[in-house]
Amino acid sequence: MNTGKLLVATPSIIGDFNFHRSVVLLTNYKKSGSVGFILNKKLEYSLDEVMEGINAKFPLYYGGPVEQDNLFYIHTLGDKISNSIQISKALFWNGDFKSVNYLLKTGKLNEGNIRFFLGYSGWTEGQLEEEIEKKSWEPFEIKSGLELIKMSTNEIWRECMAALGGDYLLWSNTPENPSAN
Repeated sequence: MNTGKLLVATPSIIGDFNFHRSVVLLTNYKKSGSVGFILNKKLEYSLDEVMEGINAKFPLYYGGPVEQDNLFYIHTLGDKISNSIQISKALFWNGDFKSVNYLLKTGKLNEGNIRFFLGYSGWTEGQLEEEIEKKSWEPFEIKSGLELIKMSTNEIWRECMAALGGDYLLWSNTPENPSAN
């Protein structure tokens, strides 16, 4: 497993509110534990509603059940946001919020180059490997980090499941709540 990969929640995770039909970007993978952000769970409020002094109406996403009162972000801006942590060739994680605030005020940020999260997804030592072994998650290689931030949150899980193929192809077409079918 490597930083920069996606984790796609499999149907065996049904019933887990936090991760049902989730696609997680793994931003930090170490033997001691891992960190990632759920990409496809948009919240009903925007950045300006949770941050004082911010006038930008960027959507917020539920990053996961850990530290839900904290703001995190992934972006494609590299060193334009100082102290960013590189995830992949084109993707970066967090960095100096003063840089983000400056880029917001000057109009240099848009939904195509940054995504904001409340909370993150975290795993302790060995936990993620165990969950992958139990088939709760399927690792998925991303084609382009630049496209990842722009992907439709409504379709990303289905697209990943279809791309995984096999038995997952069937699940990609099932409704969110099969009993409502």
